[in-house]
Amino acid sequence: QVQLVESGGGLVQVGGSLRLSCAGSGSFFSFNTMGWYRQAPGKQRELVARITVGGSTNYPDSVKGRFTISRDNSKNTMYLQMNSLKPEDTAVYYCNREKNYWPWGRGTQVTVSS
Repeated sequence: QVQLVESGGGLVQVGGSLRLSCAGSGSFFSFNTMGWYRQAPGKQRELVARITVGGSTNYPDSVKGRFTISRDNSKNTMYLQMNSLKPEDTAVYYCNREKNYWPWGRGTQVTVSS
């Protein structure tokens, strides 16, 4: 069973940047399309970035051009570089595979203050 640990969140001002990390235990991490998700208070969890095993990426319009997902399969690690942060990016951020989710980690809180 894969365990996921997210880190790197924090409090940042509008326009600032953060880099999130996701560490996965076990070898299955590197064989899956992975995603970064976020959940704001009172809202459903949403996918904000997706990366295939080969490194192809996809983003919703809400973060396109501001967020960059990457992965290091040799380290079972994934990253999310977030630039030009907005208050609406405030949420708990999680990582997981694209479908047939593993158990969710605790996430990492990102708070963007205006």
